[in-house]
Amino acid sequence: MAESKLKRLPRFGSLEELVEFFDAHDLGEYWDEMPETHFEVDLKGHTHLVAIDSEVADTIAKIARSKHTSPDVLVDSWLREKILEQTRMST
Repeated sequence: MAESKLKRLPRFGSLEELVEFFDAHDLGEYWDEMPETHFEVDLKGHTHLVAIDSEVADTIAKIARSKHTSPDVLVDSWLREKILEQTRMST
């Protein structure tokens, strides 16, 4: 019978030690040692689609790549900035 490639999971004195350990090790090597966990996920986020000009979309994608982010995140941050600016101006 082939020897298992999975390793024994060491004991940790703190959550920080555990995080540091898995920053440097592959979780897959310890998969059989992981406790079974059950949890519920309640996703409240919604996606809203907005039509924009293709040239604008291309420019946004290019800027997002240069900032190492996604176009969605970039546009969301820009809209939040603009909303905050408008809110400050109206008060």
